[in-house]
Amino acid sequence: MTRATITTTKKSDETRTRILEAALALFRKRGFEKTTMREIAQESGVALGAAYYYFDSKDALVMGFYERAQRELDPLLEDALARTQGLVERLRAVIDVKFNYFASNRKLMGALSAHIDPQHPLSPFSEETRAIRERDIGFLSAAVDGSKTKIPDDLKMHLPRVLWLYQMGLLLFWVYDSSSAQTRTRQLFQKSLSIVVNLIRFSSLPLMRPVRKLATDLFEIVYGEEATAPEVAR
Repeated sequence: MTRATITTTKKSDETRTRILEAALALFRKRGFEKTTMREIAQESGVALGAAYYYFDSKDALVMGFYERAQRELDPLLEDALARTQGLVERLRAVIDVKFNYFASNRKLMGALSAHIDPQHPLSPFSEETRAIRERDIGFLSAAVDGSKTKIPDDLKMHLPRVLWLYQMGLLLFWVYDSSSAQTRTRQLFQKSLSIVVNLIRFSSLPLMRPVRKLATDLFEIVYGEEATAPEVAR
């Protein structure tokens, strides 16, 4: 690669980053729906055509935000798992990383939560966000595996996805939590995590086998073709 090519690539990356940062700032200030691509171009100091060259829509900008978040979260999550051992501690660490990372974009996350329909490309359940979702589920799988908690095989293959849904429920509650510093979310997280982990531990008891069978049948219905073990984050 020539020096000219490297310079051009660096400039292109900087322009792309500037547009994304401008968009996020406007989304926080004006809201996702009210912000226009023209305003984003003006805020970032580029021509409208240039803004569309890098991001063909506001949805593409949000997808860029999701992808950047994944890249930046990966090392934070790896570090959190490297420093914890027990299941409660590992799950708390993983979810705490998300709360801390997205804190400055809580209102934006609330606006985007309206796109919950799996048919919408920005939905956390969509085909377009599958790779991001699977990567995130992989970290929850790593949290479970690294805890050395005994979990029946029929439950273990579904558990990371169930924990991901639990995490998403907490995040959804958090973005709409109007309590000071979102203390209600913290209380909910602390108490519910203890319940979730105790249920996981109790699941291996012989008396729980019929209940576990009912639960795993439900998971099969919900996840269908996705009901396979996720790739563990490395």
